[in-house]
Amino acid sequence: MENHRYLAFYKPYDVLSTFTDPDERSTLSDYIKVRGVYAAGRLDRDSEGLLLLTTDGDLIHQLTDPKHRMPKTYFIQVEGIVTPEALTRLESGVDIQGYRTRRCQVMQIPEPDFPPRSKPIVPHGPVSWLRIVLHEGKKRQVRHMSAAVGLPTLRLIRIAIGAIALGDLRPGQWRDLTATEIARLKRDS
Repeated sequence: MENHRYLAFYKPYDVLSTFTDPDERSTLSDYIKVRGVYAAGRLDRDSEGLLLLTTDGDLIHQLTDPKHRMPKTYFIQVEGIVTPEALTRLESGVDIQGYRTRRCQVMQIPEPDFPPRSKPIVPHGPVSWLRIVLHEGKKRQVRHMSAAVGLPTLRLIRIAIGAIALGDLRPGQWRDLTATEIARLKRDS
């Protein structure tokens, strides 16, 4: 039986979800010195939050394959006032780039307590926060969904993948998953 590593990492804003970059931008290698781990999915450079990394290729496949419908939870700051109609449209699925998103869970939340972003956000009007749980993950999907209902995303933070949550991690910090967390991820994926 192989010994694998399983890490939870709080990816900061302006960091690529890769270990190398020909343009010498900030990458995972600036924070994680564990050999052989790869990201199970991605977060865009301008997104923050939970990223799982592992040496277990089978688990990476299970976590990233849409047929497994692993829930991913995001807190997003949007520009604008959230209406009940916008929430209903998001939950029901919206058309983005020729694709209709699956049903999801969406609710407005009070402003969460996160560390300030390295590059401050300067909104042009009122802002609101949403909690969105997706069971799919198209490229920049959350941003496209919020824009489709007239609520551009200003800040996006993934707070959980399945039962694994950011917890007490701060931007740039990582930790090994517990045996219980690993077993639950494998069971749920």
